[in-house]
Amino acid sequence: MTVLKTTPDLRIWPVFLLLSGLFWFPGCKSVYSELPDASTVLLEESEITAEDIQAREKKLEDIAAEPYPDYIIDAGDIFTVKVYNNPDLEVTTPVTPDGYIAMMFVGQIKVGGMTIPEAVKQVESALSAYIKNPVVGILPQEIRSQTATISGAVTEPGIYSVHGNIKLADLFAKARGSSKRLFDGKVLDGHDFANSFFVRGKEIIPVDFSKAIDFGDPLHNIRLRKGDYIYIAARTEKMVSVFGEVRTPRFQLWNPGMGLLEALSNSGGLRDEHWEYAVVMRGGIGNTRFYRADLQAILNGIKPNIPLQAGDIVYIPKDGVSGYNVFVRKVMPTAQLINMLLSPIAFWYDNHYDD
Repeated sequence: MTVLKTTPDLRIWPVFLLLSGLFWFPGCKSVYSELPDASTVLLEESEITAEDIQAREKKLEDIAAEPYPDYIIDAGDIFTVKVYNNPDLEVTTPVTPDGYIAMMFVGQIKVGGMTIPEAVKQVESALSAYIKNPVVGILPQEIRSQTATISGAVTEPGIYSVHGNIKLADLFAKARGSSKRLFDGKVLDGHDFANSFFVRGKEIIPVDFSKAIDFGDPLHNIRLRKGDYIYIAARTEKMVSVFGEVRTPRFQLWNPGMGLLEALSNSGGLRDEHWEYAVVMRGGIGNTRFYRADLQAILNGIKPNIPLQAGDIVYIPKDGVSGYNVFVRKVMPTAQLINMLLSPIAFWYDNHYDD
């Protein structure tokens, strides 16, 4: 088994986007008061429709109904070849890179690219010059060519054999499950199933990794094929960060149902001096959107608490005098924020800026 020790660093592209367009973000206004109100913007429903979900389910049903492809002999596979009533001819042999196996009498026989029944006929034909009506059996010992790759946030990313009835959850287990990390004094699973993906050929298969791995849903826990590629996303985006005029600026583990009030409470609450609005940054470096949330109205129960999404950054300005352009100039270009956006696990923001 070949184990991959590295995975692509997907953080390089966002750095380029940040450096090439640092002071301009689409959809942003020049001052805080002109930012869209989070109470109306952030409560929009998901754009995924019932029709989209039905189409995904139909795709998985079609995959489940497809006959499994015939096994094709390939380089590296190892077989035991037996000849009925001729035990002295039995041999265990690998398939060479050019598709041959070796046997007594006949030497090299080309079997690469064939199914096992086709290879049996090929060997019987070659032996028929020496044995009358030979009966041959070809027994697989190791199927090294039938592999799939799993990378990302697993303990042992690599290339694994998937011959037989190996399914997605089985491969995840072969890779020894999720990688672990220490955050805020807790040992956490490092995976993010919601942002993981499954590639077969040139197509992304719409599996729900949580349904497949956590619950064993047979529709999503699909049988793997040669060449499948599975990427388990890291959990870094499963966080929100709060900084500015709070007592303890910090990263926090995100969970469904977390709102602005919970995030502020986890950060020790607001400082004595703060503006009446919070700014919520969403969408990452390449597609950042800014929204304002009416803190006083939310605290007074006039407006609803704002639900946060994984990856949101909440900034509490000190006052409303400074315009948005000042915020961008003073905060966005800093190495601290670059590190915060690209490596939230390793970086802790422990300073706040005065406008």
